[in-house]
Amino acid sequence: MAKIVLLRHGESLWNKKGLFTGWTDVDLSVLGKKQAKIAGEKLKKNGFEFDLAYVSYLKRVIKTAHISLEELDSLYIPIKKDWRLNERHYGNLQGLNKAAMVKKFGKEQVLIWRRSYDMRPPEIMKNNKFDQKKHRAYEGINVPRAESLADVVIRIKKFWQQEIVPNLKKDKKIIIFGSGNSLRALVKYLDNIQDKEIVNLNIPLGIPLVYELDKKFKAKKHYYLASQKELKEATGKTKKAGSTQ
Repeated sequence: MAKIVLLRHGESLWNKKGLFTGWTDVDLSVLGKKQAKIAGEKLKKNGFEFDLAYVSYLKRVIKTAHISLEELDSLYIPIKKDWRLNERHYGNLQGLNKAAMVKKFGKEQVLIWRRSYDMRPPEIMKNNKFDQKKHRAYEGINVPRAESLADVVIRIKKFWQQEIVPNLKKDKKIIIFGSGNSLRALVKYLDNIQDKEIVNLNIPLGIPLVYELDKKFKAKKHYYLASQKELKEATGKTKKAGSTQ
């Protein structure tokens, strides 16, 4: 039976400030680094070992991977970067305060931008300093102007089919480090969650999510490496923050 682990990055500096982050390359907070370390400790305690790790292009995800893998004494394994694991692109909302946007546009509109399945936020303006289109990391990549969760599902599905399945067929033990929406999109695909239901799913920061897969690499079951109390508290914080960074 194959297993795969998904891990959302620890708290970022913009998570802490309540800002729309998206593709903006924001660092981990002190708490975020602690969460990454604890995640590694949990994986080690439960006997997990990995042959291969995947990360996005975002430093909060990459640093979470390094901290967690160090706790596992596994910094030697290959760490592959794939832009398709990036957070959802929040368009012209990137860098803006969520609470301030609620005051300006109303709670209902911000909720549509933040949690609807197929509605994109306003496209990022060309003069926006948080536009990654010309960033050297994304040379040759068609950087989106804004994304819905449905857009993220499309790229994540391709990532799974092109990268993960071939390595699972080679019996590779894999851990995927991502962000709230990239992992939400992957969970939707693995569990075949309906569009209207996935918008209510919250993935907590820094808690390993384990999937057990059948012979065709379809999800059989999943569980978090956390007590019910820990999971309830972490998920509650994510839900309260409207955490979509």
